[in-house]
Amino acid sequence: MTAPELDAPAGAAPDDARRHVGRRLREMRARAGVSVSDLARRLGISTSAMSQIERGVMQPSVSRLIAITDALGVPLATVFGPARDEASPGDAAGYAITRAADAVALPLGGGVTFRRLAPGDSPGIDYFESVYPPGSTATGKDRLFRHEGYEVGEVLSGELTIDFTDEIVVLRAGDTISYPCDVPHRLHNTGSEPAVARWLIVHPDR
Repeated sequence: MTAPELDAPAGAAPDDARRHVGRRLREMRARAGVSVSDLARRLGISTSAMSQIERGVMQPSVSRLIAITDALGVPLATVFGPARDEASPGDAAGYAITRAADAVALPLGGGVTFRRLAPGDSPGIDYFESVYPPGSTATGKDRLFRHEGYEVGEVLSGELTIDFTDEIVVLRAGDTISYPCDVPHRLHNTGSEPAVARWLIVHPDR
């Protein structure tokens, strides 16, 4: 599915954090043997826009980022992890660990941030924390999107609204929700404080 446009300038986020997502996307695209123009065509966006995302000039929205990783056939969590040639603590011993200081929250379009929670490789599973500031959204206003997998979420604080085709659901601290990701939906914050949530996305075929 083609995700709607909602990419935003990188803004005031630190340069390293701003560019991390773009660098990782470029690395994964090259590894998949896909050109910038071909990936842009699959997503229904311009080659220039895809190039700006990879250079960190433009931060992808949540829906755009998921569309890119789905198009490349890679887990969303891979975007937030270390480069492929960077070893993680515990690799040699057969376990994975990420220290709190290394679990950096990375900025996406519209002010939304994602922080990877699953350490190391987690085949078939994306586990991460999202923060939606007041007024922020995963995609364009009144536009729903869908993607691969099955999603389970819990709101830790604040208020998060999820629009479905025929219903709007408001989640508050302690509320949980699950749904197939191919059900059209849109996440946004209609409250007055940041909404913090944790998400598990399961990809049975990966």
